[in-house]
Amino acid sequence: MFEIKAKDNRGRVGVLKTKSGNIKTPNLMPVIHPRKQAIDVKKYGADIVITNAYLIYKDEELKQEAIEKGLHELIHFDGPIMTDSGSFQLSVYGDVDITNTEVIEFQELIKTDIGTSLDIPTAPFVEREKAEQDLEVTLERAKEAIDFRNSENMEMKLNSVVQGSTFMDLRRYCADELTKLDADLYPIGAVVPLMESYHYKDLVDVVMNSVAHLPDNKARHLMGAGHPMVFALAVAMGCDLFDSAAYILYAEDDRLLSTRGTYKLENLQEMPCSCEVCSNYTPDELRAMPKEQRRDLIAQHNLHVSFAELRLIRQAIYEGSLMELVEERCRVHPKLLDAYRQLGKYMDDMEKYDPRSKKSAFFYTGPESLARSEVKRHMQKLREMPKKRDLVILPASRKPYSKYISGKLGEFYIYGSEKELDLDNTDFMVLDIPFGLIPLDIDEVYPLSQNDAPKIKDVDSLEFIEDFISEFIEYYDQTLIHSRIIKDLDIGLYNAHSKSDEIRFKKDDVRKVKAIADYQFGNGAGEALFTGNIKIEKSKKTGKIRHIYDGKVIIANMRASDSYLVLSKEGAKRLHNKMPYPQNRVVVSEDSVPFALDGKSVFSKFVVTADENIRANDEVLIVSEDDELLAYGKALLSAHEMNDFNTGQAIKTRKGMKK
Repeated sequence: MFEIKAKDNRGRVGVLKTKSGNIKTPNLMPVIHPRKQAIDVKKYGADIVITNAYLIYKDEELKQEAIEKGLHELIHFDGPIMTDSGSFQLSVYGDVDITNTEVIEFQELIKTDIGTSLDIPTAPFVEREKAEQDLEVTLERAKEAIDFRNSENMEMKLNSVVQGSTFMDLRRYCADELTKLDADLYPIGAVVPLMESYHYKDLVDVVMNSVAHLPDNKARHLMGAGHPMVFALAVAMGCDLFDSAAYILYAEDDRLLSTRGTYKLENLQEMPCSCEVCSNYTPDELRAMPKEQRRDLIAQHNLHVSFAELRLIRQAIYEGSLMELVEERCRVHPKLLDAYRQLGKYMDDMEKYDPRSKKSAFFYTGPESLARSEVKRHMQKLREMPKKRDLVILPASRKPYSKYISGKLGEFYIYGSEKELDLDNTDFMVLDIPFGLIPLDIDEVYPLSQNDAPKIKDVDSLEFIEDFISEFIEYYDQTLIHSRIIKDLDIGLYNAHSKSDEIRFKKDDVRKVKAIADYQFGNGAGEALFTGNIKIEKSKKTGKIRHIYDGKVIIANMRASDSYLVLSKEGAKRLHNKMPYPQNRVVVSEDSVPFALDGKSVFSKFVVTADENIRANDEVLIVSEDDELLAYGKALLSAHEMNDFNTGQAIKTRKGMKK
């Protein structure tokens, strides 16, 4: 029912399949009132809508029309429709005149595509006892709804809503329990009060504690989220669908939505965007219109802005620039910036889903960028990589650094026990913001060369670098730090005398490809791959490494875009022989063995398990349950997603090992 087509962090472009058509996600479901709809939302970009089944049920005339004609004809929308169950009315009035099974049966009867059980929306910051009581009812009704739907062989897909107020353990518990029921979609409920009161930081906690305990193979719906200023942040956290009546409710109040906030028509001197409404009318002309005409035009603007933002978000996911967009959007309001900073506390979770290589460069736009998964991942890799005795830290220069560093390197300050420098037993690294230190042998690997940061450093980044260096140099007997670093950054940590010996960095292509292999596949991969009569072929145009051979047998190619290694058949064999199970491996079921051997792509339903360190775009080994090497290729999903999905492609196979 749900497939991922592209991803960045927890954000994903996906396809949600329903009986009335497919929806590209992330997407917005405008709320349609069954009696009051004023404009054709499909005309302005809506692929799916949501309406309230309980309101239809309570209106005898609407109820009969819906039963006779079906929901799609009733609200004049021929695409997928989701229905709410009356939970909102339950939260407002304390009771509704319908049971859980009755509302499920009614939603199926009127041919809704995606129905919802009668959950209990529990407001934020209530007493824990109430939250626990409401949650138990929500879970009971979710199970009852799934069982009833299945026993009646209903065609309708079903939501199970995550509740738990602002108690994070209850949100996690609810998500865990709902996952066992295997619903079709998972909305995250009762968050509107948080957004209305600008408690975006709490919203991050609620969403992340819910999403992290929901299955990856189902779409997630952030209920009531309809303001475009929060879409990018919510998508980055893993939300796929949004619903709201904000487009029309704000229009009723003469308010125009934007990614920067909300404009009141009475205060506008200029129209805020270039949609057809803003291009064709002035604020004065809108103010002079009759109320209904003005409302409809502002609603059109609000829809234009909302769907334009979602298109931009999807494009950012394709490019790998989603987090830059999130940082931009979250700087429009201090409370949103609080939320983004709070998201940094969940980067261990985000990193598991973040592709290792992307089409877009990494842009440092402020201290918040230091918490991003790419930075966390690189620093962890640095800690794990084998170390030599000494370390030389150089200042940043033109990228790629290794290409432009030559000759005598200058004056250095010594930290640690002073010894004669052994260049063959020395690691050379460049100090970098935001990646801390970049070894010269791997400096062309994404994103270590494909990044940019302002030349004027901020205090947070300098403190970040100082803390990391002070920790990292403890791995070495002595560290030589270039005098320009001490002067330019004013670190003040290294109280030692200067040394101006002729220190030189010696380039070595074999050492370089071994270091890249260790960084990419794990310690020991370099020696596993590149032993024998190693020959390296470079591009005549750029001078970059292109192919690595053992004699005449090709072992690997180096991808020009990100300098990661792409294995050959021989390279896959060598890596498989030397690297211990389960490193770099995706294990497939017995049924798919012959297809993998033939070089066919691997689909998620055939994945038995995968190395937990695999990320999307990684080069992987495809093996049987007995660890027989079957094929090799590029992962399209992370290990967690491969293990969770039963549909869609998991690996783009390069070649099978069939003789």
